[in-house]
Amino acid sequence: MMSSELVLQNVDKIYGAGTVHAVKDLSFTVKPGEITALLGSSGCGKTSTLRMIAGFETVTNGAIALDGRAIHELAPAQRGVAMAFETYSLYPPLTLAENISFALKAQKLPSADVDKRVKAMAEMLEIGDVLHKYPSSVSGGQQQRASLGRALVRKAGLYLLDEPMGQLEPQLRAVLRGRIKHYLREHHCTTILVTHDQTEANALADRIAVMEGGVLQQYATPAELKVRPANLFVGTFIGEPPMNVLPVRVKDNGQTIDFVLEGSDGQVLSYAAQDFPDAVRRRLKNDDGLVLGVRPHAVHIGKKGLMARVVTCQWLGDQTHIAAEIAGRTVVSVSHEQIKAAPGSSLFLRIAPQDLHIFAADSGAAIAHGAELA
Repeated sequence: MMSSELVLQNVDKIYGAGTVHAVKDLSFTVKPGEITALLGSSGCGKTSTLRMIAGFETVTNGAIALDGRAIHELAPAQRGVAMAFETYSLYPPLTLAENISFALKAQKLPSADVDKRVKAMAEMLEIGDVLHKYPSSVSGGQQQRASLGRALVRKAGLYLLDEPMGQLEPQLRAVLRGRIKHYLREHHCTTILVTHDQTEANALADRIAVMEGGVLQQYATPAELKVRPANLFVGTFIGEPPMNVLPVRVKDNGQTIDFVLEGSDGQVLSYAAQDFPDAVRRRLKNDDGLVLGVRPHAVHIGKKGLMARVVTCQWLGDQTHIAAEIAGRTVVSVSHEQIKAAPGSSLFLRIAPQDLHIFAADSGAAIAHGAELA
């Protein structure tokens, strides 16, 4: 299959008389054969972005190029793009097999070749037994897989997948993720996936574009997003359970660096000054208001540290999740050991300096991750 590079440059989408600025100055590049996920909550601009690439929405400002060819002013059929719609958009008078093969037949491929490719695609998506049926007589999940198959079976420069597995039960979704990723890799398909499910984005994508309020917050690999979030929004949006957040004021006493928890009657996370290199210490100005972020797996139960009151303690079969209150805020600790802690009891929470994510309180921009500057 073809493999193309997609470039979005300073793309804006404004609806109505300038009342809704859905996408703001968006720029990123998808390399040939790369799988990119647009990830964000409802209304963040990811679907508007996908529709502008597909040609179903006009670009207010900026440009979109596919393999060096400007496509943002071309009709959808001229863009060389295949799309699987969240709403299926199958042709009701055609069977699932006929829907999947529609583009292939339009290319006047030999019937034997068409049948072979449709059968292989249906087998991968586990809809081989319903190919003879019409869309109205199969489930929503089967319709969604047929829509996905219709897009993937085509030869295109770019594949756009809009929530392609939202109607599937979790077990089938997990199986198909692996198959679809292998297929996209094997055929070197340049792909954009739109999803609100970070598990799906992490499983399928090489890089993830995290969006909020129409603005690209960070474009990075799944590992980079978790380990080095660009700002507080990305830090708390990526990860399950979400990152814990603690507002603090910093005190550099020369020998120690203390993070005093806001509203905690003076509770302090205290570390040796040498735990932080000089470059980080220079950014931690005395009495600055900061926000500390820490992943639940990095919050450990210890014999000293921050005193917290247990709210809930749940053993999930392979993990203990403890929610505890500190200064009116809930902090979640995840442990692979079984821990018993009664609600209302007190315990100490320990956080290593290398597990801290430090953000500016005003802008939310990342200052440091552990001992490294952001």
